[in-house]
Amino acid sequence: MKKKIFTTLTVMAASLLSSHADTLTVAMVGDIMMGTTHPTVMLPANDGANLFKDSKSILQRADLAVGNLEGVLCDGGTSTKSGGPGSYSFRMPTKYAPRLKEAGFDFLSMANNHANDFGLEGIESTERCLDEQGILYAGIAGRKECAVVERHGRKIGLCAFGHNHYTVRHIDFDNVARIVDSLVSTCDIVIVSFHGGAEGRDKCHLPDGPESFLGENRGSIRELAHFCIDHGADIVYGHGPHVMRAVEVYKDRFIAYSLGNFCTPYNVSLVGISGQAPLVVVGIDENGRFLRGCVYPMTQTRGLGPRHDKTGSVIKQLRMLSECDVPHSQVNISQKGLIFYLK
Repeated sequence: MKKKIFTTLTVMAASLLSSHADTLTVAMVGDIMMGTTHPTVMLPANDGANLFKDSKSILQRADLAVGNLEGVLCDGGTSTKSGGPGSYSFRMPTKYAPRLKEAGFDFLSMANNHANDFGLEGIESTERCLDEQGILYAGIAGRKECAVVERHGRKIGLCAFGHNHYTVRHIDFDNVARIVDSLVSTCDIVIVSFHGGAEGRDKCHLPDGPESFLGENRGSIRELAHFCIDHGADIVYGHGPHVMRAVEVYKDRFIAYSLGNFCTPYNVSLVGISGQAPLVVVGIDENGRFLRGCVYPMTQTRGLGPRHDKTGSVIKQLRMLSECDVPHSQVNISQKGLIFYLK
């Protein structure tokens, strides 16, 4: 019965999102770390071949699929982390890179606190692996600030911001404006990714002001998202807290404040709300205005990738957070996960 309900949702959402010929569909997820070889080997069965089995058809069907690569694709190197309690280094085997392409990803953010886990060697190896798969990326300072792809005759600009010193930092609003303004001037659609906000199961609610974690400035996320849209961005999606946060429509543009964990089968807490793995697909018009969307509810257990949520918890949580934290947003999320714009 649960499988039938999910299939019905998929058919309904596909019909809703494709109801206009000029609609561009964008699939968004949060953190992806497919397994690690550091400090010990913790890898899924079959070299990860089944990680995305419940989500790849959705990701592949979207015009553009984006997420956050939480770690490096590297087979060697030395960890830059201390190795003490609370210190994590994520190193995925380079042979896992094709799994990302097979899943349908077109763009991945590298602007996060694990992109430098193995220093320059890890960064260069990750970039090489993504290049080989034809997957775009951005977010490391002094390297690749943004990417551009074409879909249905429209140029789509993508950029990624983070809170670490080696990322393109989201607290530097002058630089954020420079990058977003540049993309807006040359592209038809602009999509912004950010890694920010405090971490933990008690951080699912979106605050009004700045956040910090472990003594680090994690940004004023609501302000950042609105700032990007004020400068012409069309979609803003976030990750970093390891839990879902609210979604909003602001000035006709869609914001997801945190998409939580998506595919993190090892070394990341998956207890309760930390295991919720939403896949959000939105439809926008040729000018970037939000039309409609859908939440495909997924959850995780250790050793597996995202799987269909059989409890109803994901949609219920996202509805609650959005209604509570952005009460004036014109978004309505149905019990089946359909996202409507109440103009």
